[in-house]
Amino acid sequence: MTYCVGIKLKAGLVFLSDSRTNAGVDHISTFRKMIVYERPGDRFMVMLTAGNLSISQSVREVLQTEQLTDADGEPLTIWNARSMFDAARVLGQAVRRVYDRDGESLRQAGVEFNISMIFGGQIHGEGMRLFNVYSAGNFIEATAETPYFQIGESKYGKPVLDRVLTPNTSLDEAAKCALVSMDSTMKSNLSVGAPLDLVVYEADRLATDRVVCIDMGNPYYRMLHESWGQKLREAFDSLPPPAWGDEKTDTPLRVAQSLLVPLRKITRAEEKLI
Repeated sequence: MTYCVGIKLKAGLVFLSDSRTNAGVDHISTFRKMIVYERPGDRFMVMLTAGNLSISQSVREVLQTEQLTDADGEPLTIWNARSMFDAARVLGQAVRRVYDRDGESLRQAGVEFNISMIFGGQIHGEGMRLFNVYSAGNFIEATAETPYFQIGESKYGKPVLDRVLTPNTSLDEAAKCALVSMDSTMKSNLSVGAPLDLVVYEADRLATDRVVCIDMGNPYYRMLHESWGQKLREAFDSLPPPAWGDEKTDTPLRVAQSLLVPLRKITRAEEKLI
């Protein structure tokens, strides 16, 4: 399993991925799930992958070595695509090419063709874009209402993203939020693990130097991990216990006008009294 998140803000883009792969308790390994495509001054793109590792690696290889074409039959790669939309189409073509080549063999072996990707960045002459690419090669784009995508084991890290992120969030706040999201996921799911790869991209720079690999000994991550757990406990302890309505309170748990109550089974002795 894996967990990756990509965030699109007015200020830029944030990408974070773990590096653990799990094919059973005896087959846990470390593989990078992030790849950065960068031509400073012209284009900057990041791809995150989740799902079957062999399929992910095949898609990467197709992108690097095989010739893809546009609708007119002209050569098209992520390096000559004129827009991020066209670059996402190239990625979709690569996924379909791997499916055409390996899909039937995988099916006969009982293996699902399972891959999902986050792909985002900026090409000179247009704004930043962020896509979620599916195993059929189709994709959707992030919007102001949905400024982030997750792939892999997403449920544990989603609440903090929903509560914190807006298009106006700063890059540093978004990076912190992504790391808290990852920490929450790692706390609840052992199939997600370090080292983590983090990239922060500032809008219109078409390059970045804010790239870091984070292990469990990283001082900032260690501080964040310990502080987040402590602050959550403090916030939990600050909430009052349930008030059942027997004492004076403005926030009773049980109120007189409650209409929905659970079914309640009574004993045979109680039935005789009815």
